[in-house]
Amino acid sequence: MGAISALEKVLENGWEALWARVFDRDPVELLDALRTECDSNAVVSPQGRVMVPNAYDVALADVVHEELTRRDSRVGQVLTDSLARHAERHGYEWAGPLAVHITKSDDVPNGRYRVASGVMPHVSADGFPRAEPQPRSTDGRLMT
Repeated sequence: MGAISALEKVLENGWEALWARVFDRDPVELLDALRTECDSNAVVSPQGRVMVPNAYDVALADVVHEELTRRDSRVGQVLTDSLARHAERHGYEWAGPLAVHITKSDDVPNGRYRVASGVMPHVSADGFPRAEPQPRSTDGRLMT
């Protein structure tokens, strides 16, 4: 592990410890839930690349949302940064640009938060046309 990676890990652990003291256990559990969601949906491609979803939806109970955003307005960025570092440590590749979207919700199963992930529709491989081989003449020029 390089010096920068070690420093990032120390800073991340310090940030999580601070959140745990200030906000009780919700932020640390929330970070763990995001990481678990990422790990659980990792897919190994035939080329050996480990792909993970790039869109994460975090629904927070009103009380949790108020507490987290009141103490730090950068909650979404902090969660995104932490998830990006987690993926980097594990050698994961995103299915597109990483986004963590936070919303308030009255309907969360544990009364605190719900985490879900997926691939942003606009970066789906299905949206790209397949390259069909074009008919060519014997000298390699395209036939029209």
